[in-house]
Amino acid sequence: MQVPAPFEYERATSVEHALQLLAQLGSDTRILAGGYSLLPMMKLRLATPSYLIDIDDLAGELGYIEPNGDMIRIGAMTRHRQLLESETLSRLAPIFRDAERVIADPIVRNRGTIGGALCQADPSEDLGAVCVALEAQALIRSLRGERTVDMADFHLGPYRTAVEEDEMLVEIRVPLRKHTGSAYEKVNRRVGDWAVAAAGAALTVTDGVISHAGIALVAVGSEVASPAAQEALVGQEPSEELFERAAAAAASACTPVTDQRGSAEYKRHAAGVLAARAMSRAATRAVETTS
Repeated sequence: MQVPAPFEYERATSVEHALQLLAQLGSDTRILAGGYSLLPMMKLRLATPSYLIDIDDLAGELGYIEPNGDMIRIGAMTRHRQLLESETLSRLAPIFRDAERVIADPIVRNRGTIGGALCQADPSEDLGAVCVALEAQALIRSLRGERTVDMADFHLGPYRTAVEEDEMLVEIRVPLRKHTGSAYEKVNRRVGDWAVAAAGAALTVTDGVISHAGIALVAVGSEVASPAAQEALVGQEPSEELFERAAAAAASACTPVTDQRGSAEYKRHAAGVLAARAMSRAATRAVETTS
């Protein structure tokens, strides 16, 4: 029987209260949102916090999807189900809908949150790549104030983020660009499983030319963004041949490892195929926004 190590439990009533608890309880404290990532790790004793701060009651304060000028603001307690069902995201950033369709199962999607997923920083987690491809920013708050971090710099490595001990992720900010399409592709062993490999793409097509590109890979190494693929795309006319070349650049730069989900060679090949598919679908969606 798997049982977590002993811990103390606090339930936050507001963001301010959660930040006060973080400052008061010290470094051996973890925030509990949906719990579908942290609790299994605690049962395996891969995580052994002395204190848990439950922020489930903050869903009303931090559970929102709001267009705001040139960005979409997404609260850290927004559930996967909300991301999947949001008409705003479906229209302006369909990569979220693509990814949410292949994340876990309805039970997890009803409870799990975008903030919890991002802060878990699992190398096989989907929403990190979605946010990197979109070049989103994370809004992080503490009693000392708040700051923003580019999602490309948010994950410092497996299970490590830029959030400090007394800080809390409160919002994700997704920039809006005209004539932009986005898409996500994933392959896994069974429905709802972690990715064997996955890829996200966000392409801006202006006057028939790709003027901006964000490409991200999942489960094929510690690096998520793919600068080589992005450089290959910008300034070029969209075509299947271009996407295949850019995807090959992304695949050659990734560093997968052999494990129970597949060999490194298979994962690298899959990453390239999925990246090309995501680019093609993103470009089609970008063109559709101009018609």
